[in-house]
Amino acid sequence: MSGRLWFFKRWRPRSLQARQLLAASVSLIAFLAIAGYALDAAFADTARANLRERLKNYATAYAAGIDFTRDRSLYIREQPPDPRFDVPGSGLYLQVVMPDGKGNSMSAEGPMLPTVGGGLLAPRQEVFEGPLPMIQIDGSQGSVYRYGLGLVWDADADPATEFPYTIYVMEDSRALGAQLRVFRGRVWFWMGGAGLILLLLQTVILQWSLRPMRRVITELTKVQRGETERMSERHPRELEPLTDSINAFIESERENLERQRNTLADLAHSLKTPLAVLRTQLDSGAQDQDLREEFDVQLRRMNNLVGYQLARAASSGHKLFSAPLPIESNAEEIVRGLEKVYASKGVLCEFDIDEAARFHGEPGDLQELLGNLLENAFKWANRRVLLTAKPLTERGVRRAGLLLSVDDDGPGIAPEDIAKVLQRGVRGDERVQGHGIGLSIVQDLIKDYRGELQVKRSPELGGARFEVKLPPGP
Repeated sequence: MSGRLWFFKRWRPRSLQARQLLAASVSLIAFLAIAGYALDAAFADTARANLRERLKNYATAYAAGIDFTRDRSLYIREQPPDPRFDVPGSGLYLQVVMPDGKGNSMSAEGPMLPTVGGGLLAPRQEVFEGPLPMIQIDGSQGSVYRYGLGLVWDADADPATEFPYTIYVMEDSRALGAQLRVFRGRVWFWMGGAGLILLLLQTVILQWSLRPMRRVITELTKVQRGETERMSERHPRELEPLTDSINAFIESERENLERQRNTLADLAHSLKTPLAVLRTQLDSGAQDQDLREEFDVQLRRMNNLVGYQLARAASSGHKLFSAPLPIESNAEEIVRGLEKVYASKGVLCEFDIDEAARFHGEPGDLQELLGNLLENAFKWANRRVLLTAKPLTERGVRRAGLLLSVDDDGPGIAPEDIAKVLQRGVRGDERVQGHGIGLSIVQDLIKDYRGELQVKRSPELGGARFEVKLPPGP
């Protein structure tokens, strides 16, 4: 078991270059092998067809120069079409088969020609066979290709004197074999050379095509080492989504780090005053009862400060590449709780939500965004609240944005008071219960998602309208 774990730890997947080179090499070798086999088979078929045609021409030429005596003895009255027919064991043989015997050329004297087949053929019948076994003039084993042509002798145009005969022309198979060997040697030599050149060219092409990937790796290494702050913008369009996402991730992480530093700094600054008050009380020698009361007040204050900063830090961060979240189901859950809290007012919340509308982010961020906007609307509404959600699309982007708006039929917000209402810790009406940080949390969330918040008069209900636009993403 330990050996297997060691193997899996040591094993690493092949690189993209190795994978592509292996796949391309196997494909190229397979293609060259198939092409070589096809060329070899085509040449062999062509060579055999040429051999058949040549043997047929020999047979036709011999048929024009053959005569038979009255006793049906074979008489060749012309010179053979090839001198090898007169040389014993030359590799080119003639055999004439008659009803009552056979006649051979001089070259057929000595070798033992094939005994299989070789009988009379029907008139105008042709056969081509081979290679057929035979014994050479020196007694060694050999083989020949044989062509046969069936004819009829009718010298006097007398049906009574005509008789059938067959001419067989045979050639040693070594000549065809030598041609095939020469052809195969040249074909595989050139195919192998071409394959080698193509493999080298393939390697160069892969090196060139994968250069952008190596450049991305180099830039990413520099970012990890802190030598550069982000990836460059000049990359092939196939890699642009990757580099854009990496840059977005780097910027998001940098913003998160900066936000955490700011949060810690804010917390430290906020706790400094309560701690200073406690230190002053201790140094002043106050009574135990006074110290206890002061400790209680300052500890509550510090607890509120810590809770607030933690809530701010939790609501500020978000992840890239989060799954799209539906709006309606999350809004319904929040509205059910608000209707119980504000049951005495009898506020009715209406939805106008496009089915394609989605929030691309953290579920907690969506709950915080909807919760603060809807609670603010319920707080100020007389009877009605309207939640609207629609997708925002742009050409060339893969992820739609979001248009989210919450309207109420309350008194609304005067244009000159909008900036004050959105300030942290400021309430629109001091008589209304609250801490004045809900809308500031909304602003922080929208800023984290690179969106914008607008406050205006509601055209439908007449009260305030809080409109959030989250841009489309890459």
